[in-house]
Amino acid sequence: MKYTSEMEKAMQQSHHIGFSEYQRKLKQRLAVEKKRQQEYQKCKLFTLAYMNQQHG
Repeated sequence: MKYTSEMEKAMQQSHHIGFSEYQRKLKQRLAVEKKRQQEYQKCKLFTLAYMNQQHG
């Protein structure tokens, strides 16, 4: 996969890890993906609560 400087910058800002290190180290990759999954679930719950508030 080709990655851009923008992707590298985003990885550094969000996860404090470079993209090349993310690709090489499984332990780091798993930690990043776990954090992403947790953030995704949090956003889903927030959206659901907001939608229920708007319709309730």
